[in-house]
This record gives sequence, C-alpha cells and structure tokens, in this order.
Amino acid sequence: EAPLYASLDGDTYSVFELNGTREARNDEPVMHLSFYEADAIANYFGARLPTEAEWEVACNSASRESLNTANFLDSGNFKPCRAAPGVTGLRQMFGDAWEWTRSSYSPYPGYAASAGAIGEYNGKFMANQYVLRGGSYLTPANHVRSTYRNFWPADTRFQATGVRLARNLSNA
Repeated sequence: EAPLYASLDGDTYSVFELNGTREARNDEPVMHLSFYEADAIANYFGARLPTEAEWEVACNSASRESLNTANFLDSGNFKPCRAAPGVTGLRQMFGDAWEWTRSSYSPYPGYAASAGAIGEYNGKFMANQYVLRGGSYLTPANHVRSTYRNFWPADTRFQATGVRLARNLSNA
C-alpha cells in the first residue's frame, strides 16, 4: 500500500520521519522501498533499475556540482530534500536515498577472499543481497564515493532506500 513509514489517508500521503509525521511533498524522493518495490515502480514507469555498472558510469558523468550539493548526514537536514536548483544533468546521485540497483552483491572478477576471519566475514555477505549506491541523508559525506557498494537483502526497507529509473537508449 505504501513504503515503510508512509501512509495514505484519503488523498493525503503522509510520511513519518525523525521529527514526526508530515505530508509528503511531490518533489522529494520516495523513501524506504524494498528492492521489490523499487523494481515494481521502475516497471510501472516503463523503466528498470540500473545495474551497478550503469549507475557508476552515470554517476561519473554527472556534474561535480551534484556531489557538492548532496544531502548527507553532515548537512543536519535529517530528511530527504528536493533537488538543488541550478544543477544541470543528473541530480541527486548522492545523498537523500540509497538507490537500489539490479545487481546482486557478488565479488568483482578476480576477487579472492582474504584468509581467516576477514575473508569469512566478507564472503558470507556475498549471497542473497543487492547493491545500493549513492548514500542517504543518514550517511556521513566522507563515507561515500562513486565506487562505494552498499548491500542489503531484497526485502530491506528501513535504511532510506529509494529508486533511480534507467531506460535503454532505444526505449528512451
């Protein structure tokens, strides 16, 4: 019916956040979606979730201003924000919401697990998880870079997870 921490009462869509319940704005990112919900939204709009490689290439083609205007924990907003005015091209690649990709969290080619506990720790998380990119309004700015891979099980909804739509150029 609605993402986690959100509700629809008649025509009013409300979200619960750190400061309590408020009416959602039309220009803010949808938050707290599972992988399944993000994928369903993408399909509804005739799009799909990007692969993590597509997300990274798109991110690296976005303006530096997109990173400089990102809404991270350090901003003190403690909620998703609308896109910064005046930024051209792709916006909000960083901050506001972790963006689901359709890529499973598996090792890159050539990866070899370290010996001992560290290798065991990393290896056990490389199953039944999907990659998220970009950080959220709850992520410290120095924690995120274009190559940072976050990961969660597909049904995770609590960690400021959202959606970015992708389309093939032939379908755009």
